[in-house]
Amino acid sequence: MSDKLPLPVRIHRRINGPFRRARWATFAERMVPLESDRILDVGGTPGSWIMSELEGLNVTLLNQWAFKVLPSKEECGIEFQSQQGDGCRLNFKEGEFEIAYSNSVIEHVGTWENQVAFAKSIRKTGQRIWVQTPAKEFMIEPHYLSPFVHWFPDGVQKKLNRWVTLWGWLHRPSQEKVAELVDELRLITYMEMKELFPDCEIVREKFLGVFTKSYIAVRLP
Repeated sequence: MSDKLPLPVRIHRRINGPFRRARWATFAERMVPLESDRILDVGGTPGSWIMSELEGLNVTLLNQWAFKVLPSKEECGIEFQSQQGDGCRLNFKEGEFEIAYSNSVIEHVGTWENQVAFAKSIRKTGQRIWVQTPAKEFMIEPHYLSPFVHWFPDGVQKKLNRWVTLWGWLHRPSQEKVAELVDELRLITYMEMKELFPDCEIVREKFLGVFTKSYIAVRLP
């Protein structure tokens, strides 16, 4: 199946794979998840947790839809639940989950106001926090798989992204789809992450040991 994907996508997955494995290793080391912990994953999927190779966890997946079928604990070593909800307005008690987790989601909520609401809501819900997002300062935009396009104003992106990005070449989206994705995405800077998560450590994930690829807001007890 993977051999049938376009070469640039296969290269991206090959490069991104080690980052994901290293990120999960850092998560396990920093957060030390226990079998007794309740983990909330805002915007996540079962496959991502199965890739982590962590076992004995209790994970609630919250998305705009609920998964109809989930892997069993016997299959993957993780107890999954799924709920429908809004990451900007989490309907849980304060500190209800030992760990509140989100990976590459907060940049998809559209506006700065929604990002503020998302951060406030997840900080309230989790006792420990892990929120990752791509760095706006990094030269490669990870959704378009192309350099520099995300540094242009939204209006310019809507005109260019269909023609000058790898995403546009591969998917041939309509102009409406291009506009929809541009309006949905808002990458975050380091200073904005500090403002969104004032009680968290902002960890820089590096590419080639020099360039900041993404940020992770980490809060421990």
